[in-house]
Amino acid sequence: MLLRQKIVTNVRPKITTIALVDDHRLFREGVKRILDMEPDFQVVAEGDDGSVAEKLIEETNPDVVLMDINMPKLNGVEATRQLIKNHPGLKVIILSIHDDESYVTHVLKSGALGYLLKEMDADSMVNAVRIVSQGGAYIHPKVTHNLVNEFRRLATQGYTSEPSGFRDLEYRPPLHLLTRRECEVLQLMADGKSNRAIGELLYISEKTVKNHVSNILQKMNADDRTQAVVIAIKNGWVKLN
Repeated sequence: MLLRQKIVTNVRPKITTIALVDDHRLFREGVKRILDMEPDFQVVAEGDDGSVAEKLIEETNPDVVLMDINMPKLNGVEATRQLIKNHPGLKVIILSIHDDESYVTHVLKSGALGYLLKEMDADSMVNAVRIVSQGGAYIHPKVTHNLVNEFRRLATQGYTSEPSGFRDLEYRPPLHLLTRRECEVLQLMADGKSNRAIGELLYISEKTVKNHVSNILQKMNADDRTQAVVIAIKNGWVKLN
């Protein structure tokens, strides 16, 4: 994990307070150094197990909690579930070494707004924390890719069991949200087509495709193409071939 050079500005930013809960002390210290280098971040509490998270939140009232998923006494998923129950507005981000989509399902059900892999670089981690602190959600791109593939697998195999599966997926163009052309572009995005390939299929320029993609992300409140596709799959807005 790379350390970053501290940015110095004359404008005092709004401070986002952060609590770290991870039983690996060296990793926790590394994350703390990275976050404290940011002028708008301040780590106000540290703990080594989910069982102490409640006490940390009550004592320091942080804006964001970064929580390891695997801890000896109380794991991050259970700890998050308890924290969200007692502090509904709290923003929790899970730290994990697992890129399996099944972990993400449990994490999101617990109420967490982020799922980060510990292998990610410093800039990406800072960006993820900032997105969540500002009211968004963030799932590591590698995990999102696996999640999309799992949705595709379940759809093609006809799984209907809950919670992993979803039933009777139909194509329902979101014309209440997107234009007809944007719906076409969204479908091709779900098919894994590049901007260039989409342009060739629709007989439009690559620049026009980029404009459509930008509009789609804005209207769907998605951070990137992958997140937009995941949202579309969940809502049955695209066909899975």
